[in-house]
Amino acid sequence: MTSPSIVGLAVPDFEASATSGKTFRLSEYRGKKLVLYFYPKDNTPGCTVEGEAFSDLHRAYASASTLVFGISRDSLKSHEGFKAKMAFPFELIADPDERICAMFGVIKMKNMYGKQVRGIERSTFLIDADGRVAQEWRGVKVAGHVEAVLEAAQVL
Repeated sequence: MTSPSIVGLAVPDFEASATSGKTFRLSEYRGKKLVLYFYPKDNTPGCTVEGEAFSDLHRAYASASTLVFGISRDSLKSHEGFKAKMAFPFELIADPDERICAMFGVIKMKNMYGKQVRGIERSTFLIDADGRVAQEWRGVKVAGHVEAVLEAAQVL
């Protein structure tokens, strides 16, 4: 089942714990473009590759006046370790209670090794300076994705 598109909708303000001892509050980023990318789990192959791709293009995102944040259900402690290990130049947001995941409709039933499991569908949302979803990518395949999001941010 596909989640309905939320493009054009205002994102309700929320706050959550983030790495580097920060509290992320969406309202504090009004006037800036944001990329919120949801990924299944810290320290897994696909999530590591995706994080590395965002890291590699961090300067290009900054040149497009766009901030990047990763979000998963992992604990803040797990995020701190993953961020440090990978030297990510952006913060990771912890959503262990799935509050933010629910707002964006990214929790899905997935097949993993022949079993149905509930988890995050890899998804990315580009938020404009007014706090609205400018573009969304659901069911993301990592190859080429980070570049496509960058292109969208550059023209926004």
